[in-house]
Amino acid sequence: MAKVKYFTEEGLNKLKAELQHLITVERPAVARQISEARDKGDLSENAEYDAAKDAQGMLEYKIAKLQEDLACARIIDESKIDTSKVLILSKVKLLNLQNNKEVSYTIVPENEANFKLGKISISSPIAKGLLGKSVDETVEIKVPAGIMKYKILEISR
Repeated sequence: MAKVKYFTEEGLNKLKAELQHLITVERPAVARQISEARDKGDLSENAEYDAAKDAQGMLEYKIAKLQEDLACARIIDESKIDTSKVLILSKVKLLNLQNNKEVSYTIVPENEANFKLGKISISSPIAKGLLGKSVDETVEIKVPAGIMKYKILEISR
């Protein structure tokens, strides 16, 4: 049995759109490539045909994986999340106590993480160190580069 995966509504919609694109656009394109390669003659020495079949296999694997993820998907109801402490979907403003710089992160499900947008995975060391903490708490978080010290300035949604 597959593990339950949590998504925001936005993340789930992106997943559905990607699956739809793979099925309606990519799958027919690969089928055309296979057909065109087959029309070129002897399949035993046809590198184009082999490449198209490999692409089809990878595409079908990707489609199956996305369908499995969708079957196990659960949407997180943001309205029921406590804002007094850091939880999933919390937007956290922190003060790095080593360099006195402020940073903000939103803690999201693993599959929606995007560091450039300030979205960190709930399974990342920083998120794990912040979970359950409240405003004005100071936390020490072990990261690959050492120990980071942060003060939680603000928690919002």
